[in-house]
Amino acid sequence: MVHLEFSGTDFEADRVEFIELARSAGLNVVGVIGGKRERPDAGTYAGSGKVDEIAITAKAAGAELIVFNHDLSPSQERNLEKRFECRVINRAGLILDIFARRARSHEGKLQVELARLNHMATRLVRGWTHLERQKGGIGLRGGMGETQLEIDRRLLRGRMDTLKKQLETVKSRRAQNRQGRQRAEIPTVSLVGYTNAGKSTLFNAMTGDATFASNQLFATLDTTVRKVELPTGETAVLADTVGFIRDLPHDLIAAFRATLEESRDAELLLHVIDAGDSERGARIEQVEEVLKEIGADDVPRLQVFNKIDLREGETPRIELDDLGVPQRVFLSARSGEGLDLLRTAIAARLYPDLSEEDLLLPPRAAKLRAQLYQLHAVISESTDDDGSSRLRVRLPYSRLERLCHEAGVSLPVRVTPALN
Repeated sequence: MVHLEFSGTDFEADRVEFIELARSAGLNVVGVIGGKRERPDAGTYAGSGKVDEIAITAKAAGAELIVFNHDLSPSQERNLEKRFECRVINRAGLILDIFARRARSHEGKLQVELARLNHMATRLVRGWTHLERQKGGIGLRGGMGETQLEIDRRLLRGRMDTLKKQLETVKSRRAQNRQGRQRAEIPTVSLVGYTNAGKSTLFNAMTGDATFASNQLFATLDTTVRKVELPTGETAVLADTVGFIRDLPHDLIAAFRATLEESRDAELLLHVIDAGDSERGARIEQVEEVLKEIGADDVPRLQVFNKIDLREGETPRIELDDLGVPQRVFLSARSGEGLDLLRTAIAARLYPDLSEEDLLLPPRAAKLRAQLYQLHAVISESTDDDGSSRLRVRLPYSRLERLCHEAGVSLPVRVTPALN
């Protein structure tokens, strides 16, 4: 493994994460080589002296693969492989390999395959000089025939087009599901965060689900959506998404865009943060960069500091801003401490005007009564002798006001906040 230090980078934090990435990919690390450079070398990235050091060290260790924690150009990869006489991949290739191992759903596999083909498209010439000879014959394009390399590129482009069409179908299906939730006025809360911050563990704790969760990078890739009940009686949809990481390959962001749209279109983002991570400030910045890239930077945030059970003296709590709006929740998804506080904070952010009201509905307002029951807003009901219904309802006041206005029913002016 090769990790070089350039000015303006956090060398140690990058090195630790690099090694963790390799282990998450199932690699057996036999050596890590570092060094300092002012700028990358155009031909080999590392420079001739460092390349010689890597070659000698790798041969002595019996290494079968050399991984650079940097973005190598296709020509740099070819030059290095020729010098090392073994396979060379860069950081993006390593992350793509992890994603390929972890994808479980049909959609996840399609997304990863498309990302890998995008990455491969500029690297087909690696070690393929024996395929440059001309091939002619029936069914091949070109009067004099076309090279095997051109054939493979054409086949690759065809496969990529097929994958894009299949993912468009998935995207359309996701959009229809989101529209259905919006029509039912069920808000979506999306979990985002740096990989290994505990998102899937928190998702399981909140929903009672059994999504795969493990103490490793990119333990789960597939977006899972489940309903979660809030303490106010309201229902929200919780979505678990792929974890982020610094320098996440653009091919992956593009391929997973349909999945990440769950975050872009959510009413609230739960930014899950490892409370004990010494690099959490940098991790937060990385997540914010990816959110901006997918167009989710304007979605309201609630920071969730997880794993407080690993920090001595840390207690579950909600931190409010000057207006009394929840901004941060401290909890432990593993032990369950603070989960009730998170549900309360979510309800306060999603329904700031939630109230309980007494309504008197005449028989002609049967449609409104049905709507309130459909929204699970009715707490209690009694019937007068004239057939009118007296309902105690819990609903955001603005929504209740709109429904009553459409039905021509008077709404009491009094508002009793349900969270107080």
